[in-house]
Amino acid sequence: MNPTAPTISELIAQERRLTLPHFSYDDAYALGGLLVSMARERHAPVAIDIRRGAQQLFHAALPGSSADNDAWIDRKRKVVERYGESSYLVGSRFRSKGTTFDESSRLDPDTYAAHGGSFPIAVEGAGVIGSVTVSGLPQAEDHALVVEALEQFATTIGA
Repeated sequence: MNPTAPTISELIAQERRLTLPHFSYDDAYALGGLLVSMARERHAPVAIDIRRGAQQLFHAALPGSSADNDAWIDRKRKVVERYGESSYLVGSRFRSKGTTFDESSRLDPDTYAAHGGSFPIAVEGAGVIGSVTVSGLPQAEDHALVVEALEQFATTIGA
């Protein structure tokens, strides 16, 4: 898997398209299981995290991942929590202005990372209620894996 970098409009469209009708504890487990299956099939050395608000609902670390991936998850997730958009979209907005998130956001890069892989979990009528994050691949691939899993998951719950 070597996805090309999506445009800002494509990233915005992904977020709009992937608003879910609901998201429960069981949904978090199902989405997490789907991500684990997809990552294992691809031999992807990733860590996976799903949150609703401050509560961690799912976490998995696959062979080849490390504690560094958990640190990246925290930093990417904090971008989603702060901006309400995917970490990849936030980073792409800065890059489109000829700068970087680290240079121009005025946020601590040890706390925030606008690199692909964290995606907002949005529910119809409620907005962003959490995040799903993958770390371990190049940022475009982390992002693409999350989007692919959310697309498959959305079809199973009738989104």
